[in-house]
Amino acid sequence: MTDAELAAHFAEEAGRRLLALRDEARFEGKALGDEGDALANAYLCEALGRERPDDGLLSEESRDTKDRLAKSRVWIVDPVDGTREYGEARADWAVHVALAVDGVATLGAVALPDMGLVMRSDRPIAVPPAPATPRMVVSRTRPAPEALSVAQALGAELVPMGSAGAKAMAVVRGAADIYLHSGGQYEWDSCAPVAVALAHGLHCSRIDGTPLRYNQADVYMPDLLICRPDYADRVLALVGAKAG
Repeated sequence: MTDAELAAHFAEEAGRRLLALRDEARFEGKALGDEGDALANAYLCEALGRERPDDGLLSEESRDTKDRLAKSRVWIVDPVDGTREYGEARADWAVHVALAVDGVATLGAVALPDMGLVMRSDRPIAVPPAPATPRMVVSRTRPAPEALSVAQALGAELVPMGSAGAKAMAVVRGAADIYLHSGGQYEWDSCAPVAVALAHGLHCSRIDGTPLRYNQADVYMPDLLICRPDYADRVLALVGAKAG
């Protein structure tokens, strides 16, 4: 398999296993989320280590050894993006599998298991036309102040949603137009979504407009903008004006 095929296959299979675990009804809530994280992480780490043994690996659920910093190719995974949503049996959670090459989110896949979808960087789909009123996805529990301020300035409709991957893929699927996040994330939260979004021709950057860089010593990545290209300049200007 190619790298892109592996990413899609592993994300889909991890999602299938997570659905099966949830259907067993042996766990619920936080316990289900914890079990799901462990299950998916074990599968993804073993599978990637077997198929791409010379590459680096960064996973939310595994200890970071920093060995990856000497690698050009590093797989960055989030076994369950939106553990809370998964534990609550919601649909807005995801599985992320991405490959960063020399710090760039080069390819990836985001599985949305409850929707039966795997969004892939190697198989971009046509993004539907934008509606007259822009739609901005925000956290369903703690929407970022910057996002609320920009949404008000744009007259955008707010679309509350769970995980980062679900939000980003809502823009890719044409169910939303802007995803602006400023509440703190890590590399595994955005690497796969960014790889997929870039392959679909969307704008991806930090909220100051600078490029997103991965496989860094400090994996904290506090902010992110994924949106249709025609909104990028306006959103970045509004964020800059607020910061100033």
